[in-house]
Amino acid sequence: MIIAHLLDMDGVLVRGGQAIAGSVDYVAGLVATCKPFQIFTNNSRFTPEDHAERLRAVGFPVQPEHIYTSALATARFMALQKPGASAYAIGDHGLVEALRSAGCRITEFAPEFLVVGDTKSYHYEHIAFGAELVAKGAWFLATNPDATGPTERGFHPACGAVAALIEKATGRHPYFVGKPNPFMMRSALERLGVGAADTIMVGDRMDTDVVAGLESGLKTALVLTGVSTRADMERFPFRPDHVIERLADLGDILMKE
Repeated sequence: MIIAHLLDMDGVLVRGGQAIAGSVDYVAGLVATCKPFQIFTNNSRFTPEDHAERLRAVGFPVQPEHIYTSALATARFMALQKPGASAYAIGDHGLVEALRSAGCRITEFAPEFLVVGDTKSYHYEHIAFGAELVAKGAWFLATNPDATGPTERGFHPACGAVAALIEKATGRHPYFVGKPNPFMMRSALERLGVGAADTIMVGDRMDTDVVAGLESGLKTALVLTGVSTRADMERFPFRPDHVIERLADLGDILMKE
């Protein structure tokens, strides 16, 4: 019996800053029945407080503790690997605050880690300095492998693209902590205190959401309100447990199981 949800944000709950039809009511139902859930996003730019405020503005009854970002997962990973480590961060305040809250010291003087995240304005000097640090031996982490991110003007290069630039320059591969890395899924399950067999991952991308849920032992549902289409599914050697037009359709399916 499914008792917990991991819900991707963009393409499942919202699209273009607007709530997708039926998604507010679905999340409100989870809150009203005290069902555990986490709202997932690879976007490391914003803090959970920021994301929650943006979602509340379009009707979602959520709190910061309902949000789990790739920045939080990256900070958790670093705290487990090397407590109290130092890092040089390329990213916005969502990443920096997550690292500091996990006990990481942010510095440009001989940091142990280079951490690349998302930001609205990448500066060449920061990228070049990050490459120098990696070449000198800093461990190379990135919050997520997404090559592009949506903006008001379309897509722009995101964390994965900038990490690839540093990788090309140094020959050092980054370790991506966010989706589809199962580490992010397991960390969210820890926060909720539930098991994989009792949880469903709902996302709009076959290459991140569905594969991450599959590799973590969760049930999976692909919604068709975001990136992946039914035709796209044929390109992958795996399938989600459910394919639904929108999040609002999931309730009836789960009630029948």
